[in-house]
Amino acid sequence: MNRGEPRGAPHRPTIEDVSRVAGVSIKTVSRVLNAEKYVAAATREKVDMAIAALGFRPSFAARALAGGKSFQIALIYDNPSPYFAQNIQVGVRERCLSSGYRMIAQPCDADGPQLIAEILGLIDQAQLDGIILTPPFTERDDVKMALRDRGLRYVETSPLVTDHATSSVSIDHARGAQDMTAYLIALGHRRIGYVDGDHRYAAAARRREGFGRALADAGVAADAALIRPGVYDFISGSRAASELLDLPDPPTAIFASSDDMAAGVLAEAHRRGVAVPGTLSVAGFDDTDLAAVVWPPLTTVRQPVRDIGAVAADLLLCPPAIAEHRVLAHEIIVRGSVTTR
Repeated sequence: MNRGEPRGAPHRPTIEDVSRVAGVSIKTVSRVLNAEKYVAAATREKVDMAIAALGFRPSFAARALAGGKSFQIALIYDNPSPYFAQNIQVGVRERCLSSGYRMIAQPCDADGPQLIAEILGLIDQAQLDGIILTPPFTERDDVKMALRDRGLRYVETSPLVTDHATSSVSIDHARGAQDMTAYLIALGHRRIGYVDGDHRYAAAARRREGFGRALADAGVAADAALIRPGVYDFISGSRAASELLDLPDPPTAIFASSDDMAAGVLAEAHRRGVAVPGTLSVAGFDDTDLAAVVWPPLTTVRQPVRDIGAVAADLLLCPPAIAEHRVLAHEIIVRGSVTTR
């Protein structure tokens, strides 16, 4: 029994036990745990099998002392959609678990006066090895400057402008919105309402750009009265729908640039007794879990949010020799909220 271990308590496997069962040195086990390069595949497999057989769980504190790293990264976010936030966390967390890291999901107020102090405090307290920035923090030069001053690596998701020195991952937001708008036009819709997103987020401008591009390509005249502001939440979607449906000549389709806002559009249509999709077609963007549970289920642009989180974690935990800017594929998901005009 280890000194200080309660009498009768089960023995907790140690790195020495893993070394003995795998038939390798403690240093080799440590190198495998720290995901270091140049460990033979056969050796790594023996260590992994010993870890699984023993149920060994490495101590983050011990690994930090041995390797000079905390094996902790943070995901910084300020997003009004709980579905988006949850999905990107899942993607990051899964990759962290497979790499022996811990993820800290840290919500921050992007407009808060103490934002920089809050982020730097988190870095100091958790001794972070890196940070994943989501919009709107990707547009905050002061945040990125503070991280560079600390010498802390970070990866950006959906930045407005890619930095040659910083890796990023995104989708083509403009193309996604263009494809959805073109799909609605192909169904015969010409008066298409659009619910814009929060302009603090780079994706908002790009999605609106794609919407306008599709109208122009089809020779459909843009009508400013059919565009309403939103902030990526249910309430702003409902309010925008109310204004659009009050028009003397209301739209036959409304494309909201997030699923949460599209859900608000659906709710307002139901409140008024406007049939969806019989009278009004409704489309969203993101394909969060919400899209499949509203009624009717939303036709939407799928943004692979979990994959974005996983790729961002990959780029942070296994940094490439030079910065990479990965663009993942989007997809039009057709469900029951849209029909022909």
